[in-house]
Amino acid sequence: MTTTTPPVTLDDVRDAAERLKGVAHRTPVLRSRTLDARVGAEVFLKCENFQRMGAFKFRGAYNAASRLTPEQLSRGIATYSSGNHAQAVALAARELGSTAVIVMPEDAPRSKREATAGYGAEIVPYDRYTGDRAALAEALAAERGLAVIPPYDHPHVMAGQGTAALELLEEVGELGVLMAPVGGGGLIAGSATVATGLYPGIRIIGVEPETGDDTKRSLEAGRRVTIPVPRTIADGQALETPGELTFSVNRRLVEAIALVTDDEIRDAMRFVFEHLKIVVEPSGATPLAALLSGRVAELAGRVGVIVSGGNVDAERFAELCGGPA
Repeated sequence: MTTTTPPVTLDDVRDAAERLKGVAHRTPVLRSRTLDARVGAEVFLKCENFQRMGAFKFRGAYNAASRLTPEQLSRGIATYSSGNHAQAVALAARELGSTAVIVMPEDAPRSKREATAGYGAEIVPYDRYTGDRAALAEALAAERGLAVIPPYDHPHVMAGQGTAALELLEEVGELGVLMAPVGGGGLIAGSATVATGLYPGIRIIGVEPETGDDTKRSLEAGRRVTIPVPRTIADGQALETPGELTFSVNRRLVEAIALVTDDEIRDAMRFVFEHLKIVVEPSGATPLAALLSGRVAELAGRVGVIVSGGNVDAERFAELCGGPA
């Protein structure tokens, strides 16, 4: 869908930042000389793995949930997610005195299912390869009178996600390139809105797993393209098609999408664990994988990377990163 008025603006992101003050963490920006030397650029890592519930998703979920009326909050919130948005909505609902019902795939990582339940949410499982998660959530919402906060295709969600990029640019100043993982497109849409609003010449590069290249194909086609449900270790990016609203932003502002393999994602997770001493989940490591594997052309100067999350349990992390370096 092409709109004359963007679904999210720089002022929307700034408003979300005010709403998130004292609620969301202002996450650290880390540097590594070894990383800089490897990629030939100054790299600034915005570490959303240190965000509440372990990922950037809390920003958008809380920004959207906090705008619901008292009556809506009293009835509860519904959403659908493979894990991080599920946790984010569950936590936001708890913070606002509401309840949450989450449609989650049966094969979602155990740690994400347990964390979502731990925040007090009701989990409704489904088969991601045969079920329609959005339709299931909408049906539940209609039956129970719940407000739906989708994981990315929502103006307030996009605005909230963009606050990560806003904080990064406030801290480090102008960048030549900003990179972020791309699933449904909410993070990069909000980030691109902020970055290009503040620095019109900045390059916006998204990164997808090579088996989940729906946004890359869509940008090349000039329309939203649907692919089979991807099979990738980057579960947060295992989507079939970009969001309608997010694509309307990203087709204007995103320069390119880089693709990475699962093995390159594993290598990136291992690299940041060994050199920066941080744990990053597969989806959060895809931009680092693109950098380390040389997937971005003409990379020089100052590069910002949004490390989107760190929600991976010890057993799964060891399974993914074990073996020879």
